[in-house]
Amino acid sequence: MTEPTINKNQNKLGTDRMAGSGTLKRSLNLLYVYAIATGAILTFIGYWDGNFLTLAGPATFLGFAIMTLMVLPIAFIYAELSTMLPSVGAELVYGTVGLNKHMGFWASWMILAAWMAVPPAAIMGIVSWIDRVMHLGLSIEKIAVIGGVVLVLYTWISLRDIQLAGQIQTGMLVFGILGCTITAILFLISGNWSWENFQPFFRSALNGGGETGNGGMWGWVMGTAVLIGPFFGFETVPQMVEEGNFPIKDQGKAILGSVVTCGALYVLFFFALAGMGDWEFLTGNGTYAPFAALNVMDKLGWPVAYAIYFGIAGILCTIGTCILGFWLSTVRLLYAMGRQNFLPKVFAKCNKYHQPIAPNVFLLVISLASLILMNTTSFLNDFYMLMAFSCATAYFIVCIAAINLARKHPEWERPFKLKGGQTFRILALIDALLIAWLCTLGQNIKSWKALSVYLISGAVLWVWMLLFKWTKEKVWMRTPEGEKDF
Repeated sequence: MTEPTINKNQNKLGTDRMAGSGTLKRSLNLLYVYAIATGAILTFIGYWDGNFLTLAGPATFLGFAIMTLMVLPIAFIYAELSTMLPSVGAELVYGTVGLNKHMGFWASWMILAAWMAVPPAAIMGIVSWIDRVMHLGLSIEKIAVIGGVVLVLYTWISLRDIQLAGQIQTGMLVFGILGCTITAILFLISGNWSWENFQPFFRSALNGGGETGNGGMWGWVMGTAVLIGPFFGFETVPQMVEEGNFPIKDQGKAILGSVVTCGALYVLFFFALAGMGDWEFLTGNGTYAPFAALNVMDKLGWPVAYAIYFGIAGILCTIGTCILGFWLSTVRLLYAMGRQNFLPKVFAKCNKYHQPIAPNVFLLVISLASLILMNTTSFLNDFYMLMAFSCATAYFIVCIAAINLARKHPEWERPFKLKGGQTFRILALIDALLIAWLCTLGQNIKSWKALSVYLISGAVLWVWMLLFKWTKEKVWMRTPEGEKDF
């Protein structure tokens, strides 16, 4: 792709747009970018397995297969946009260039709701597994200390050369995928796997199912919609676009490959797990009980050594990749918001390794506060129920932007050729809207209140930008026609 005309980074006043901003370093190969995205998508398989089975019952594997097909059209949209507008920031860039700076901000704010919620939730998974294995009976104070140490470690990794993060992510991803795949195969050939455990096929605690799981087909549909949560993460690939050292046209391979890889693993693992016990046992009678696979191993008397191996692969590694993938992406989106004049310029400053400083510190503070909040109130737990909705909302805005850009600028070069053109984009838009709507079904009032608090905080920031930030500094973006103010 022909690089956009940058005009030597000069705006109309002759001042350097990049003044006060650091630069990212091109050193990531395609494998590392794929690993970062796939690892981000790869959900807490061995920790939240009981949660997913509570939502979608024995047919959870079918729900994951359907969600893979539903997410792919949106992933294709990202593949097109990320090669046409190869700038860090993704949702910020697509929303702003395709619509306006207000939509760019809100698309970013909604996706951040999902991304920033991951580290504290993930830390709880790690600590819970450690507590389970070592029978520590950890107090809130000890959980906070252990969680804090892990979060500081991730901050340190994120502040080092990006290749270190890529290497760590790739190693954890391979170990995690192998562990989950081997365990699924062992389940299937164990002799304890039975089709009888799939009856009734459509069960869910949603739609009034509760402990009985009699939510029926509609409860399963509602539960399947929530399964979009384990798929958000492919959108992390465009956040690495200014650090990739491979041809821009290959970026779509990382986006689509990450979705297909995780979708295939989810289908295999949950098909195997669902046949290992009835719904009541696997879900703790519909209570979203974690560690379903480990509970199966304990019940059947599998070697403790293997259970620990699976815990490391299917819990620590899958959670570890998830944290690192979203950590890196959140930092880069905040960096872009500082560089393009949405946030104070301090968010765009980098260290000697070309890693943003303030976004890392900010995310560490937010994650530590969220970790404490999770253990003292139900706010974060309520908020997590609508993570999928906030993610789908961001996808919806991006799809609208893609449609508008195709209408206004059909002449812009698109290295990733989207088959179906505008018709496909419209179908992806409908797809995103459908997912967002399904995610609203069955949500309790506490979840909506938690999301409202987040939206109000975003509105306060947006008003600050309107009244102060943007009156002094223009939002700017790089486009195929050069730099433009918005």
